[in-house]
Amino acid sequence: MANRHLSRSIVLQTLFEWDFRDNKDVNVKEVLSRNADEFAPGITDSGFMIKLLDNITSKKTEIDKIISKAAPDWPLEKINNVDRNILRLGLAELLFSERNEVPAKVAINESIELAKTFGGESSGKFVNGVLGAVYKEIGEPGKDDVRPKKKEVAFEDMKIERKAGAVVYSVEGKDIYIALVHDVFGHWTLSKGGIEEKETPEEGVVREIKEELGLDITVEENIGENEYVANHPEKGKHRKQVTYFLGKSDHADIKLGESGGLDDARWFKMAEILDLNFYDDILPIVTKAIKKLATINNK
Repeated sequence: MANRHLSRSIVLQTLFEWDFRDNKDVNVKEVLSRNADEFAPGITDSGFMIKLLDNITSKKTEIDKIISKAAPDWPLEKINNVDRNILRLGLAELLFSERNEVPAKVAINESIELAKTFGGESSGKFVNGVLGAVYKEIGEPGKDDVRPKKKEVAFEDMKIERKAGAVVYSVEGKDIYIALVHDVFGHWTLSKGGIEEKETPEEGVVREIKEELGLDITVEENIGENEYVANHPEKGKHRKQVTYFLGKSDHADIKLGESGGLDDARWFKMAEILDLNFYDDILPIVTKAIKKLATINNK
């Protein structure tokens, strides 16, 4: 069922883009296809994604009314884009999916996991509260059902996928700038990508930054690593290990590549960085880089 979690993530990303553009001039199925090709090549669950997306878009008006009733203190337009679309996805599954295909508890739990992954600090609780209220209202279907536990792959037995990223900086006059990318879930983050079979991490990050930002960088030093568990329709659960470097570039124009899931990239003055919305695991890497770069500025 790892396919289903990945599929829901892709549907959520598609909804985010659709909503961000006010549902106008967007062929939502083309966006879904693009996202699936980018983030889950070879996925075999396209029928599930299309059916779920159709359910949400065709019943959007009805679903939005339910959200408004279940969260009366939060006008729909005041709910952030990620949380709003997680609720739409969760309610579509909770109310309009076949119960034998998507049990109510699964619909709620999957939405909470999406909120924890892609939302803010309080998103999980908020989504849980709204969907929980609707669940009680419809009589708590499946409350007493006992589902067999899935066989979990031990963390140490998971396959490892290597990736490399960089805090890319430039110096322009007396100012230091850092290049960041913005994803469709509303976070500023660091450019990163997979390391090819015969590449070193340093070679991989130079290639990746060129492809994603159009910048040539000189790798200066390793500034940290992080690791997280991901699901893949073919690989299943696996560990992604990302090595981050500090890389210097000329202060050239950024040209965002054809990387799905990103909608912007730009230079920021170093003083502006910490006011941005970062993922929790990226902020320590950026903070460390800023401290190192501050020494350059003070020389």
